Amino acid sequence: MKAYIFPGQGSQHTGMGYDLYKEYDFLKDFFSVSNDILGFNISQLMFKGSDDDLKQTKVTQPAIFIHSVAMIKALGKSFNPQMVAGHSLGEFSALVACGVLSFEQGLDLVSKRAIAMQEACENTNGTMAAIIGLENKVIEQTCESISGTVIPANYNCPGQVVISGETKSVADCCERLKDKGARRAITLPVSGAFHSVLMESAKEKLNEVINQIDFNEPICPIYQNVSGNFETKAEKIKLNLISQMTSPVKWTQSVKNMIKDGANEFSEIGPGNVLQGLVKKIDREVLTNKPLL
Repeated sequence: MKAYIFPGQGSQHTGMGYDLYKEYDFLKDFFSVSNDILGFNISQLMFKGSDDDLKQTKVTQPAIFIHSVAMIKALGKSFNPQMVAGHSLGEFSALVACGVLSFEQGLDLVSKRAIAMQEACENTNGTMAAIIGLENKVIEQTCESISGTVIPANYNCPGQVVISGETKSVADCCERLKDKGARRAITLPVSGAFHSVLMESAKEKLNEVINQIDFNEPICPIYQNVSGNFETKAEKIKLNLISQMTSPVKWTQSVKNMIKDGANEFSEIGPGNVLQGLVKKIDREVLTNKPLL
């Protein structure tokens, strides 16, 4: 069974989506509509923007989402999902893929989410760090022992967990984890503490926007970040999406559950191939690929 997976922030690159724009005439209107919804020319930033342009959260998140949905549209009738999942931001792409949201609803939500997250970053002093080579339990217990706010934020694959929180607490936690045998503890070039309580103000804003939208029932199971389990009920999907803002991304758990439920091939839709690498580290036996367009 094939699972479709959708990347999050960090997969952006200059030129993203331009091959699709050139090859598929009907996508020219799609990119034009995207510009109109956002109120700025995001397609130009995707195609020709600098790395710095694309690192702006208000650009990064919509750009990755737009690229992912453009790939779905290019696949046409050959896109017939049986299960989907997305990493953080990618969960919004997955929701469009399984019919819970329209593209227009998804892009509006992603844009408002990105702006709310950027505002939360500016009003807090937070960061994130990747911890390589330690068991989850050691990282969890160490986070609990540090004063201030620091939590595991992304369970990416065995031996790779990202922590998130107040800048000093993250730095203190990194030092202690290195003492406990972490191979590496790398502060990430991000503007804030995503998936932690420092995003509470962004969560409240997203809650207001999401609750104005009627979610559809999905056409296939979607495995959500908050639980790592699949959901098929629109209201539960909505609650999980809101909770995602301040909760860890359980990517390892999601992929393991998808495999347990029959997935033996993971096809990554969107820019880059980060998720294919993570899936291989979770289970090297499964197939990973980009869909052929």
